[in-house]
Amino acid sequence: MLTSLAYIFLLALLLGYVFNKLKLPALIGMLLTGIVLGPFALNLIDSSLLSISTNLRQIALVIILLRAGLALDINDLKKVGRPAVLMSFVPALFEIGGMMLLAPPLLGVSLIEAAIMGSVIAAVSPAVIVPKMLFLMEKKIGTKKGIPQMIMAAGSVDDVFVIVLFTAFTTLALGGEVSTSSFVQIPVSIVTGLALGILVGWLLSSYFKKYHMRDSIKLLIIISFAFLFLTLESWLKAYLPLSGLLAVMAMGATILQTYPVLAHRISPKFSKLWIAAEIILFVMVGATVDIQFALKAGPMMIALLLLVLLFRMAGVYFSTAKTKLTQKERLFSMIAYIPKATVQAAIGSLPLAMGLSCGNIVLTAAVLAILITAPMGAFAIDLSYKKLLVDKQENEGIEHIPSDSVGVFGETHKDE
Repeated sequence: MLTSLAYIFLLALLLGYVFNKLKLPALIGMLLTGIVLGPFALNLIDSSLLSISTNLRQIALVIILLRAGLALDINDLKKVGRPAVLMSFVPALFEIGGMMLLAPPLLGVSLIEAAIMGSVIAAVSPAVIVPKMLFLMEKKIGTKKGIPQMIMAAGSVDDVFVIVLFTAFTTLALGGEVSTSSFVQIPVSIVTGLALGILVGWLLSSYFKKYHMRDSIKLLIIISFAFLFLTLESWLKAYLPLSGLLAVMAMGATILQTYPVLAHRISPKFSKLWIAAEIILFVMVGATVDIQFALKAGPMMIALLLLVLLFRMAGVYFSTAKTKLTQKERLFSMIAYIPKATVQAAIGSLPLAMGLSCGNIVLTAAVLAILITAPMGAFAIDLSYKKLLVDKQENEGIEHIPSDSVGVFGETHKDE
């Protein structure tokens, strides 16, 4: 395992540096590292590491969502209001609808199979968009109208919504019945996740104010509770829907509200943790990719994925209608909602494991969605934010978003 980790970090850093120099997102290099070292190519990643890849990806997500929560000012989010709520489910519905409309005639799949495929690819990737939005927030770009905050918060709820739909569609495909209560799980999981995160965040803030300890110890305690949220979600799954990832972000946001001094002190520590976590996350995602299988999918699948992306972008445009956002800002929001990676890697293979006849084609769609949209979306955000979010007179002095967004290849942080 140690040898595998050495290969992963060295090659990911090298390829990330190369792509960064080419003004492309470093995550492309990390994905390629996983593909090259993974079981479908050189097979240099130890099987014991691959067996815990799901847990490793969850750890990375927890770190970036905690960092997001510690930067998410609720007052800024209130300014956004309605579009943040709509963006948490409308774009996903548009994309799933587009898949159900186009996949049957183009690929010859049934309507329910198209719905399963749509629910797999419809989730936006917090691991890609959150670092980008955090950078914009740190530079005060688009924050007056709460654009980065809106995209970051809505993206985390979007994942909850899509996973519930995926569960419902696969149940139907397996011959089961989906009741109204299945869809009631969506708002319930959001409310319970927020409530848990706010409660624990408030309790931790009160405890930290009363008892003095090093910030590093506080960071470990916060991370431990975040891990417990994910465990609690799986324990309560049959009894009470709960979004563990949403609870993680809510806990961070509550600490910012109730103990801002602490939030500003420990946020840079999470930035440093993310340097290693980001590499692990995207390398593990890349390791799930069977590139030969993906290549066999042909141009028809690629064309389908690009077409349904247009449906998704139309959903974002609809969600931001009748707001104070300009056309350029709405266009940026549409671009920022393109990247997909983590949810697709997590659930893309499940239909195949369930024995569904559409398993292979769903897995192919998930793999290609990662390969196409993660780098394309990240690159498009980097390329467009100056033109779409920054006024001409403000453009001077605004640098390029670091491809890793946290300082691996460019931006530096002072040690505390």
